Amino acid sequence: MAELASKAHRLRWVGLIFISIAVSLIIVDSTIVNVAIPSIVDDLGISSTQVQWVQEAYTLVFASLLLLFGSLADRFGRRRMLLIGVIVFALSSVLAALAPTGELLILSRLVQGIGGAMILPTTLSLINATFRGRERGIAFAVWGSTIGGMAAVGPLLGGWLTTAFSWRWAFGINIPLGIIIVIGVLLTVQESSERRAGALDVVGAALSVVLFGSLVFGLIEGRSFGWWTATENVDLGPIDWTWSLSPIPFAFGLAILAAVGFVVWEIRRSRAGRSTLIEPSLFRITSFRNGNIAALVVSLGEFGIILSLPLWLQFVLGFDALQTGLVLLALAVGSFVASGFAGAFSGRVAPVAVVRIGILAEIVGIVWVGIVVAPDAAWGWLLPALFIYGFGVGLATAQLTGVVLQDVPVELSGQGSGTQSTARQVGSALGIAILGTVLFTSTAGVLGARLDDQGVPAAQRDSVVSAVVDSAGGAIAGLVADPATADVGADAQAAFSDGTRFSAFTAAGFLVVGLLASLSLGSGSAPASGSGSGPRKRGEERPEDAAAGR
Repeated sequence: MAELASKAHRLRWVGLIFISIAVSLIIVDSTIVNVAIPSIVDDLGISSTQVQWVQEAYTLVFASLLLLFGSLADRFGRRRMLLIGVIVFALSSVLAALAPTGELLILSRLVQGIGGAMILPTTLSLINATFRGRERGIAFAVWGSTIGGMAAVGPLLGGWLTTAFSWRWAFGINIPLGIIIVIGVLLTVQESSERRAGALDVVGAALSVVLFGSLVFGLIEGRSFGWWTATENVDLGPIDWTWSLSPIPFAFGLAILAAVGFVVWEIRRSRAGRSTLIEPSLFRITSFRNGNIAALVVSLGEFGIILSLPLWLQFVLGFDALQTGLVLLALAVGSFVASGFAGAFSGRVAPVAVVRIGILAEIVGIVWVGIVVAPDAAWGWLLPALFIYGFGVGLATAQLTGVVLQDVPVELSGQGSGTQSTARQVGSALGIAILGTVLFTSTAGVLGARLDDQGVPAAQRDSVVSAVVDSAGGAIAGLVADPATADVGADAQAAFSDGTRFSAFTAAGFLVVGLLASLSLGSGSAPASGSGSGPRKRGEERPEDAAAGR
């Protein structure tokens, strides 16, 4: 028996490696596409609207389905759901790699979002159900550092594959990774589920999809379609939008109605003793409720650099995709170093204290980046800034996840992890929408003012500003290369640098708010014991659970 228990203990840690690789699969894919987009445009000849949907179709479906698949995993098996998600993700990657048209590529990205939504909450609930006490803190540290590190490795890998081979390999790399994950999980990860779960809450699932689908759609498309008044480029596919009012207020209104309906419905089902998509009693757990609020706010600014910095490096400093990825590698290194740091201090330093240290490091790193950014910047100064930022991401992401889930009963870990993942995704979507608006609006404002100061005619000024902003900075190189517009190109470089700087400082502001929000999580002066400091009426850890690694 002792030998079997020892073998099960070792297998848990090997299984964590494959669970982390599964997280890497979806994180790398969400960042790798950004680097490959120019090559996709050249090869498939897709429009600017299709470019946007290639990037955003994945996020929209992904955020909409996290809660649903987290709940399904509790009922039908967390390992089973993870394996299905990896298979769906890998097969849809085949479709993406072979896509002959932009429409098929967008469709494959939608299916990838379904697979990703199966994978992310399931990895969290498997860790929550498998590890206890100090080991759980180490496991979450590995999981969180993987997310932070892979967010930076994605552009590097994408740059190399796109430059050396083809953009199609940016999707093709998911296929061998998927095979490795499936084999490894089958051999090393034990199944876990909540057999007492009732029938699926179909109405709650539908309301959650409408809620988060419409919310994320509004956040993503607000800058393109207009936050209130419709712009000229409203394209809703088969829907002919002729109103002067933008579709975004309608999307947000639908989200509000779905949110109210969802809350009322879940409370009624819970009081009637029926199964729910989210157990309302979870929000009576202080660490879960306040931790989700803090996670959402921190996510607003956590990956702001990944949005604007690659554009600035390529279009202002003239880096290629591979060089950009190499610079961002400093972020990945910092995140992986944070994994070792968090593991070493797990059980000796309170998780909340580690979260606050991580957020503070993120603030320092991103402010440093904002100070360095300039048209003639010495890029070497970005490396320590990105290392510090990545170190903070690695600390905060893992430990905040642990704080949110520490008192969640094991049988509700799928619902809890799905809720936590959704909070992060909504925060990230909101942050991207706001930071993208700051980047491009400030770039347009600064560039327009500079051209006015030079006496450039209004029509020419508007044409230049539109070209720079609509191309996300891609038009700058052409302006600089042409002697007739070299001065205008220099102004565009300065304006885009200012926009990048303002975006970084805005992200730092969100992180400051997140640091203040972490104060609601209680004292970080003493380490938490066991799996959490709160009561565990269900899913209480038992000696036989610890011995069996459940």
